[in-house]
Amino acid sequence: MLDTSARLLRLLSLLQARRDWSSADLADRLGVAPRTVRRDVERLRSLGYPVHSTPGVAGGYRLGAGAELPPLLLDDEEAVAVAVGLRTAANGTVTGIEETSLRALAKLEQVLPARLRHRVNALQTHTVRIDHGGPTVDADVLTRITAACRDHEQLRFDYTGHQGEPALRRAEPHSLVSRGNRWYLVGWDADRGDWRTYRADRIRLRTPNGPRFTPREPPGPDVAAWMQNRLAHEMWPVEARFLLHGPAERFAGRTSGTLAPVGDDRCLLTLRGDDLHLMAVVVAFLDVDFQVIEPVELKEHLRALGRRLLSSRI
Repeated sequence: MLDTSARLLRLLSLLQARRDWSSADLADRLGVAPRTVRRDVERLRSLGYPVHSTPGVAGGYRLGAGAELPPLLLDDEEAVAVAVGLRTAANGTVTGIEETSLRALAKLEQVLPARLRHRVNALQTHTVRIDHGGPTVDADVLTRITAACRDHEQLRFDYTGHQGEPALRRAEPHSLVSRGNRWYLVGWDADRGDWRTYRADRIRLRTPNGPRFTPREPPGPDVAAWMQNRLAHEMWPVEARFLLHGPAERFAGRTSGTLAPVGDDRCLLTLRGDDLHLMAVVVAFLDVDFQVIEPVELKEHLRALGRRLLSSRI
């Protein structure tokens, strides 16, 4: 059986790992009687940890939020993950948290065991980051969006669309998705009656939030995959299809389009976008013989591109 101090640390770790625990489950994990669990909970409360309890047969315990942040217990992998995350946040795409991240990182590294500090420093030393130079998101915006996702509260916000047009949106937020250097909100658009994605850096939240809502079934089992497919294909107005004279694996990773094998030495490339000229440049960049399947207007863009290249002075 664990001694009292070690048992308290183990109890705290369990309460931080899961939202709700029954008294019986905690007693079983700690190898003690439920009465001992109750005493240990009282000891944690006396140390400032806000442990909430629910009476009754189905009652249990939950670690809540208090007026001050009590010490957190992190295992080795969690500590490394937090340290790496803080270093990334210090020069990342979320504005307003750079200095705070550095202060938190300094506190964490001061207490990291040497073996973990070496791992974090090695990762930092041998990692090179290129500044993306793109738009950033205010940390408060991300915090408010995630809180609305958690509390199932409708969001009202001014949104700047793809063509720069402003519009008022009402959405039932489902989740935030990080893709490359950008953050996206996935939510149910209350006015359009469909699932939509919104770039977080184009969102200007209004206050207060809208009414609470009953969560809907998400647009797919994997929201990130659904959003990736939507950004790459569904949201663009023009589709172009090409027959490439080469196997699909030859072009994998060289285009954002969809590749489908056609026999052993040919494949079908499908691109979506809003600019036929840009599509012509993309397929020409692949350096392979091809045929345009649709749209026929794309052929003239390719001819114009060819004439421009032939007339250029080298």
